[in-house]
Amino acid sequence: MFIIGIDPGISGAISFFQDGEFVDVIDMPTMIDGKKNKKQVNGSQLVNEINQRISNISNNKISVVVEHVTAMPGQGVTSMFNFGQSFGVLKGVCAAMQLPIFFVRPAKWKKHFGLINSQKDSSRTKAIEMFPEISS
Repeated sequence: MFIIGIDPGISGAISFFQDGEFVDVIDMPTMIDGKKNKKQVNGSQLVNEINQRISNISNNKISVVVEHVTAMPGQGVTSMFNFGQSFGVLKGVCAAMQLPIFFVRPAKWKKHFGLINSQKDSSRTKAIEMFPEISS
């Protein structure tokens, strides 16, 4: 089984695993949007990055797991719209590539790893502990 794990934010990342073994991790591909130099997900590059890693793997042996995040109190309307746009690009890319997509809520995966009510850096620390070869 080939698993693609995605943190959908602009500063998110994409990880690739095959049969439980780490393959690669990349930053979310982005591009500049408009005059204000805001970033947005680069859907074309996302397709290229995924295709590069799954070229010889049958789609029925691939699963995409995306963190299913939602609006949080205190976040601005514009930032939530931008985040929703990024989330939509990911869903659209997976649909167009005919890759099965599964959503996992942050509370579910954080509970599994004992990270409920912890700082974001605790998640990074856990990832480094589990995969020291990608600590950079």
